[in-house]
This record gives sequence, structure tokens and C-alpha cells, in this order.
Amino acid sequence: MINIQKVIIFISILIPSIGFSIEVDFPEYALEGIKTEIKFSGLQNDTNQVKINGEVVQLISSNGSAVYELTINEEQNLTVIAGGETFEKKINPIALWLSVIPPLIAILLALVFKEVITSLVFGIFVGAFIIQYHQEGFLFGLVGAFQAVISEYIINSVNDSGHISVILFSTIIGGMVAVISKNGGMQGVVNRISKFASNAKNGQLATWFLGVAIFFDDYANTLVVGNTMRPVADKLKISRAKLAYLVDSTAAPVAAIAFVTTWIGAELGYIGDGVASIEGLNEGSYSIFINSLAYSFYPILTLAFMLMLILMNRDFGPMHKAETNARLSDSSQEVSHLADDEMKEFEAVEGVKPKAFNAIIPVLTIILGTLVGLWKTGKDALEEKGIVIDSSMSFFREASITIGEANSYEALLWSSLAGLAVAVLLTISQRIMSLGKTIESSIKGFKSMLAAIIILILAWSLALITEHLHTADFITLILSDNISPILVPALTFVLAAIVAFSTGSSWGTMAILYPLMLPAAWKISQDAGYNMDETMNIFYNVVSCVLAGSVLGDHCSPISDTTILSSLATSCNHIQHVNTQLPYALTVGVVGILIGTIPAAFGISSFILFPVALLILFLIVKFVGKKVIVI
Repeated sequence: MINIQKVIIFISILIPSIGFSIEVDFPEYALEGIKTEIKFSGLQNDTNQVKINGEVVQLISSNGSAVYELTINEEQNLTVIAGGETFEKKINPIALWLSVIPPLIAILLALVFKEVITSLVFGIFVGAFIIQYHQEGFLFGLVGAFQAVISEYIINSVNDSGHISVILFSTIIGGMVAVISKNGGMQGVVNRISKFASNAKNGQLATWFLGVAIFFDDYANTLVVGNTMRPVADKLKISRAKLAYLVDSTAAPVAAIAFVTTWIGAELGYIGDGVASIEGLNEGSYSIFINSLAYSFYPILTLAFMLMLILMNRDFGPMHKAETNARLSDSSQEVSHLADDEMKEFEAVEGVKPKAFNAIIPVLTIILGTLVGLWKTGKDALEEKGIVIDSSMSFFREASITIGEANSYEALLWSSLAGLAVAVLLTISQRIMSLGKTIESSIKGFKSMLAAIIILILAWSLALITEHLHTADFITLILSDNISPILVPALTFVLAAIVAFSTGSSWGTMAILYPLMLPAAWKISQDAGYNMDETMNIFYNVVSCVLAGSVLGDHCSPISDTTILSSLATSCNHIQHVNTQLPYALTVGVVGILIGTIPAAFGISSFILFPVALLILFLIVKFVGKKVIVI
């Protein structure tokens, strides 16, 4: 007779072995010189021996899974022997230089044809085709690229909590602006500011001061200042291009260097990643950030340069033409994104008495709500991580650490929704409009943001393409050869600007370059025989240059989300904003690197370099700039 017990034991041993068949997941594509991964699953032991292209390798598995990294520089058949089975796949690596083609095409088409949506879509399609072609060939690559534009890139870009938060925040701000425009609040603000901003110069000064005052977040700064000052600028005949420049160039520079902002947490995290592998450096990320501010030439000089332009009433290049046209015509009709019937939706209802508090209270709700939200989410994050703030710490340092841990997206969403709710309540409580009409107005405000949101989504999709193609690695590779320590900060500044310009992301650029350039700067300085003071001088300079170069590249890039948001908030034609801002950003960037970054690397004090750089900018404005017509 058959022994039933032995059969059961045999089956119990056999079934697990069947269930643990090894699976090998090859990379879909690879890039020359960039590490890729072969993933294993179903491994039975902690240590497994497999053969890859005839070479025996040891895999350390975790829960039956393991990863093997390799670099593929030419077309080859990958052969993996694992668990007695053979797995094969042909890989044709993508030349790394092709990674720069998609963003370059998008940027060039946007500047040539002055139409950004088609340019972004075409850039995304080209990037998807480069990947698909190396997998499927030409014909199937075209079909696959068309599908990937939607399924792989646009959908995945939208399916990001941070991106969704920006979309919602922008939409809610649009709804609030529509409501405070209809209830007469915006007109009331215009009337109030007009008493002080009696001319274009004072109007630009008011914009500059408001931009500096809302220092805690660049998105909030851009949308709140842009939407608030737009009707004021129209009344004073300030061009939308100049308004967009003031809004854009007070947002990131202030948020990047202020001590308590939504940027500080990301910056400290990136700096921490960069210094983690440096032996002999015993300094915290926050202290490094503070010391690097003495070398932050571009952000600080940008703020000063704007003041010079305003106070001296001078402009040059395309901006001078835009300002001249604005003084002589109705600039709101000249460059607005909105059609005439849409513009009417932002006019106050007939017969309403303009009251500034109907706009001021909702805007203050957003500002104060954002600060409270940052503090709350920061405290919650610290508590969750078990971090206890030292009671002897100064309030400033405590606030920096707390807001550095905050969830800025949650804070912005809470505050913007509260601002809209307050605007609705103010409107219906004064019986300016019925509840139905008020909600209808807010919905039309939501709809007014659609075009800009489409551009944002496409910009994020292109950024995802550049990430998949390792565009930043290619740019870094061609610019980071062996050089003298003196030139490392300048190279870092240029590299950060090019990467940010090509990818449209200052944060992405910082995330890439801080871990790369900080250890490199330290090692190059040490290998050159520099003492500790000389090394730290180069090191702090490089820390600053990653940040400053990222902001410069972001200002110049037509595919940058903050550049797009500035155009959106001011209703300025996007390409006009890029064309008019570019000469100013490059002017300050060149002065910053020649008069600030490079001399500072030689050890010249910032107390000398900043006044000299300011003098150079003053002379440029005085002798290159032209007087703007005064009405």
C-alpha cells in the first residue's frame, strides 16, 4: 500500500520548490555609460550564485529578491543562468548624447515659433521615440512613442502628489481671484495702491516689496503677487512682461536664500547627501548653508538689479520695447492670455462699491494660513521622526528647522482653500452676489487656469523624459573634467545653470549636483594641497553656486514650472516673458560669476566683491539702459 504520510511530506516539499521558480527582469533599455539593473525574484537563499554573460557573480537577496548593476556600452546579448535556467535578452544601448535632444528641441521650438504647448509635446514625443526606437525599431517605435507620451509620461507626471497639489493650488487661487475681482475687492486694492503707486515707478516698487515680503514659498509668492498686482500694473501702464519679470525674479531668489522657507528643507537635505561621504568635514548642513550665503551672488544681485532698473527708470533690450509699448497703449489687451469675454468675468459686478478688504482679507488668509500650515506640518514631521528641538535654540533656528521639515504642499492647499472660502463668505454676506453666482464665478476662475496647467503638466512630462534619459548626467559628464580648484565654483555655477535650463527644474538640479559637486570640490581642493581655510572657501562657494546656478537656469528656461507660473499669474504671453527676462538674468549671471564667484575662489572677501558687482550693474543700467517714457 502507498504510505499516505510519505506522499503528503513529499508534496509539501515539492510545492514550495515549484512556487519559488526564479524570474529575471531585464532592463527595457539602457544608456551608454549609465548603470542599469537586472532584477531577480524567486531566489531561495540569502546568497545566490548566478552567471551573467559567462561571469559568475554572487547575489545577496532580500525576501527572495536581488539586483545586479551593470553598464552596457555597446549592443549585446545578455545571458543569465540562474537556478538551472537560462534567460536572454538583446540590449541596444542609447547613446548618452541623445539625451539632450528632447529638451533642446522643446526649447528651440518654443523660442522660434513662440508657441510653447506644441513645442513641449514635440519634445516629449522625440524623447519617447528615442527610447522606443532602441526597443522596437523605427515603425513600431513611432507607434510606441505616441502611446508613451500619454500613458508613460503625461499620466505619470500628473500622478504625483506634489504636482497634483500645485495644480489644485493654482486652480483654487484662480477661483479666489475671480471672486475677489467680481466682488470689487481687487478694484479696491487697485484704488488703495494707486494712492501710493501713482505712477509706473511706484507700482513696480510696490510689486518688488510685496515679492520680497512673501518670502516663504516661491509658488505662493508668484501666484499671489502676480494676481494681486496685475490690475494695478494695467492701470499704471506697466507692461505684463515687466510685471512677470518682477514676480519671477523676486520669487526663487528670496525663497532660496531666506532662513525660513519651503526651500530650506530640500536644500539642507541635498547638502546633507553631498557631505555624507566627505571625511574630515564635521559641520552640519544648516551651518554650511549659512556660511555659503556670503557667496550667493546671483540671487542677491538679482534683487538689487531690479531695484536699480525701477529707481533709475531704465530698461534695455526687449524689455525696453515692451515697457514703451505699454506706456503708449493698453498693455492688458496686448499680451493677455485671456479673450475679451473671459476678461469680463474678472470685472466687478455692476454697481458694487469697491472695497479693498474684500481682497486683502482672503490674501492675508493665504499668507498667514501658509505660515501656520508650514509650522504645523513641520512640527508633526519632527514629532513623527522623534526629533526634539533644543529649548536653548533661538526662535530663528527653531523656525528654520521646523519649516524645513514641513509639507509645503499641504500648507498651500489648506491656505488657498481657506482664502477662497473667506472670499465667498465676504461676497455673500454683503449680498454682492448670491451663493450660486459666487460659486459660478469661482468655477470660471478655475477654467481660466486650464491653459497654464496644461503647460505645467507638459513641462513636468518633459522633465520625466530628461530623467529617464539621464540628460543631467550627460551635461555633467562633458563639463566636469579635471580642473583647478579655483575654477570649480565657476564650473559648478555654469553646470547648474545649463542643467536647470535644460530640465526646467532648479530643485532637480540641486538634487543631482549637490551629491556630485560637493565631494568633488572637497577632493580636488585637498589633492591640490589646499589647507582647511582654502578648502572651505572653495567648498562654501560651490555650495552657493549649485543653488545660484539652478535659479539662473530656472529663470532662463521656457520649460521651467516657476517661469510658466509667473506668466500664468500675470497673464503675460509666456514666450514674451522668457524673451524679456533672459537678457536681464544673463546680465546678472555674468556679473555674478566674473565679479563674484571667480574672485571669491581666489580668497577675495565678499565685502569687497558685492559693492564692486553692484557698481558694475549700476553702470550697465546707466549706460546700456534707456529711459522709459513717463506718462
